[in-house]
Parts: sequence; structure tokens; C-alpha cells
Amino acid sequence: MIASVLASLLLLQTSPMPQDQPVATAPRAVEAQDEVMATRPVGETADALRLREAVAYGNDLPRGAPSADYPLVAWCEALVLGHVAVGESLTNADPLDLEIVRLGRLEAQDFRSALDAAAPRQSAQTRAAADAAAAEAAAKWEPILAQTEEGVRSEAFGLFFGLPGRCEHAARRIRENITTPPATPAEVGLE
Repeated sequence: MIASVLASLLLLQTSPMPQDQPVATAPRAVEAQDEVMATRPVGETADALRLREAVAYGNDLPRGAPSADYPLVAWCEALVLGHVAVGESLTNADPLDLEIVRLGRLEAQDFRSALDAAAPRQSAQTRAAADAAAAEAAAKWEPILAQTEEGVRSEAFGLFFGLPGRCEHAARRIRENITTPPATPAEVGLE
């Protein structure tokens, strides 16, 4: 998480992008005064995106993470929201902590918009799996949020290592209704 936050901060410092808009995992219509903030770097080719996606899907998920895209995005959203809640519980948050919370809120908004866009295409069984995955992920934060010692919450906030790279790609895939399997590392020349 820290590495991705630092990379995001660097990107924000060097790019004229809106500061309080959800991070988009997919292109959207651009209006005259509108700018797009995308997780795909400006100028990234389709081949480069395909390579990043193959790497993300080629890596194992953490124990307990669902493998299907829709439940995975719900799981990712719940983990981010829990991390944000811990950050918001801190009274001694420094500016970097506050920026991490802000970026987390934006990331959670993006996951929520992907889930909302894809919900009508999901079966009741898939939606139930997503709800269960989100509840399981949210439950991981409950003992930390219940801590009365702020130092314990602060330490847990700082030790959150972030999400699997697959979360970003799964959100884009469900939003865009991409149903073909992602490329494998071998298909992009990595094996």
C-alpha cells in the first residue's frame, strides 16, 4: 500500500489531474472541463495494459480472497473502506495519513462504481458471494477499530500493505463487461 500510495502521490505531483475525483479503472466520456484520472498511465499502450493485467492475474491472491472478479471487487472495496475507517479514527494523523485516507476513499468510490455498473449483469448467487466476501473483509478491521489504544490503530493503519493488483483490473473488467479471460503471463511473453 505504501509503495502504491507513494507512486500515486508522485503521479499527482506531476500530472494536472483533479484531486478529489475517483480513480478510474476504465475510460469514461470526457466533457469540456472534465479530466480523466486513470490507473493506466497516460500513454500506456493496450499491450502494456494487457501485460500488467496478465501479471496481476498470474499472481496468487491472498488467502480468503475470492477469485471471481465481481466478489473480488467487493472484497477489495471492503478492505479499503476498513483501512479508511481506521485512518479516520486517528486523532494524530499526519498529512501523509490524511492523503492516504483521501486516496482510499477515491479508490473505494471507484470499486463501488464498478460494482454498481456490473450489478445488473450478476446472478443472485454472484451477488451473494460478493456480499459474503465484503463482510469477511470488513470483519478483518473490526478488532482494530475496537482498539481503544490509538497507537495500536495507528500502527495497524501504517502496516496495511494494500490490495492485490488484480483488484484494479477486476474493477475495469466488470465495469466494461469484459468476459474473455485475461491473458496469461505466457501469452504476453513472460514465461
